[in-house]
Amino acid sequence: WRKISVTSEELCISTVLRCGQSFRWKNSGDEWSCALYGRIISLKQDPTHLHYRVIYPTTSAKPIIEAGKETDSEEDDTESTLRDYFNLSVDLTKLYKTWSEQDPVFMKKAPNFMGVRMLRQDPWENLISFICSTNNNISRIGQMVEKLCVNYGSKLGELNGIEYHDFPPPEKLAAGGVEQELRDLGFGYRSKYLATTARVIAHKKSLEWLFGLRKEPYKVAHEALLELSGVGPKVADCVCLMSMDKAEAVPVDTHVWQIAIRDYKFGKGNLKSLTPATYWAIGDYFRELWGTEAGWAHSVLFTADLHAFSDVSKAPPKAKVKVKD
Repeated sequence: WRKISVTSEELCISTVLRCGQSFRWKNSGDEWSCALYGRIISLKQDPTHLHYRVIYPTTSAKPIIEAGKETDSEEDDTESTLRDYFNLSVDLTKLYKTWSEQDPVFMKKAPNFMGVRMLRQDPWENLISFICSTNNNISRIGQMVEKLCVNYGSKLGELNGIEYHDFPPPEKLAAGGVEQELRDLGFGYRSKYLATTARVIAHKKSLEWLFGLRKEPYKVAHEALLELSGVGPKVADCVCLMSMDKAEAVPVDTHVWQIAIRDYKFGKGNLKSLTPATYWAIGDYFRELWGTEAGWAHSVLFTADLHAFSDVSKAPPKAKVKVKD
């Protein structure tokens, strides 16, 4: 085991890894494991450090993977990979302080949900995972993503009797017959979306194009993603926020819509449906309230509203968010 110095107030993996950002982390007691960038990574946490260990496939050298590309270096880059994946360069404590000063609702919810930060995921995995998310719940999305990895991803090894497979590349999901195979696996109408988007990325655009959207302005990246099959405004915003460095993106689903109405009296109770105009109005409202990292703040309140965290939401506050120096 190796360790990275980071407090639980800056990163709480037991919350971040199950709040609907990524769907492949497996939990066993206090340990979390995932096949990530060609290796199996396991994590544990104490109040001051993130502990990690890594298992590489026995058939390959230790890869260095940067922005989806593999190099021949023998140096283990797992620490830098984790720092990037968890966005550890962002001072989350400072952001919580700012949001609490600006928003009494956030100040009330935040003490029980410290350390909720946005992951910086692989855009391809993030995109496909959230195409699976339409009209779905976190548990079932996880099952679908696991099926994609087991059936189309490379096996990297086993840990504690569990097989781990890497996320499949576009070419695997773009192959002939995949759409019907996905239907047989229970993906339903999403099967066409997944196969079509995989063919577009594999044969018409490229992973370089997809990763390149990180460098584009938020609205440009959002519009580009909307051109892909199965991608609506919410899925596009999830990808913008969780893998494309667009911290201002605010994905609005029924949870966030209800939060806006219930906790912020948005629309004064007159909104009967989440129309495209309402979608953007809610996002703009929160961007005005929380600033350029509105998507990060939104994720804290989204997590607090999830049924899986209802016990935490009702518990006495663990700590107060300091709003004054």
